[in-house]
Amino acid sequence: MYDALTSRYGFACPRLGESRVALSAFRTLEPLEGTAHPVVYRVHFACPCGDEHDGLVRHDELDWAPLGLAAGTFLNLMTSRVEPVALELGELAALRIGAGEWPWSFFCYPEERPRPVAPSSFLLLAPGLGATGGGSIGLAVRCPACRRTSVNVVSHEHVDVPFHNDREVGVVGHVFGDDLQAAIEEFRAELWSSSFDARRLALE
Repeated sequence: MYDALTSRYGFACPRLGESRVALSAFRTLEPLEGTAHPVVYRVHFACPCGDEHDGLVRHDELDWAPLGLAAGTFLNLMTSRVEPVALELGELAALRIGAGEWPWSFFCYPEERPRPVAPSSFLLLAPGLGATGGGSIGLAVRCPACRRTSVNVVSHEHVDVPFHNDREVGVVGHVFGDDLQAAIEEFRAELWSSSFDARRLALE
């Protein structure tokens, strides 16, 4: 499902057979009721074929696989042996987290502070926003601490590459409700209005 060396998720595509997409290609994430250990998420994603499709992702593949904890093997050209990748990548991730770096982070508007987060807290993603366009993406996140939803405008790398946290992010000055459908409409309206300001995302 997830390839830690290319940072891509594999899904079935009716036209291509299989497509491989980055996390920033996801559009919505929703946990399926009745799933546990692991929770399974229904994701709606933009496919390279030009259409959007639905797929399923387990919680461990969403939050932990990007850190390389489930990576496979590689041919070590120095030793001419096939060696595991997971141990080395896992140790590197643990060192960085121990040093105070987080794989993903966002700015919680209700709390007025940056927070560490995992992709399973992402709700909605929308690329190329209004005048900002380019490589920006709107990201709606449910805060693991206060459980309220904030919208940040970040780079694709901020979403796709663990431990790549933008120094500043756009923050929509709006508190979103718990109704998902209503939040989607509010999310789109606020993003296209460009009513956000820049906030520094340096975690203390």
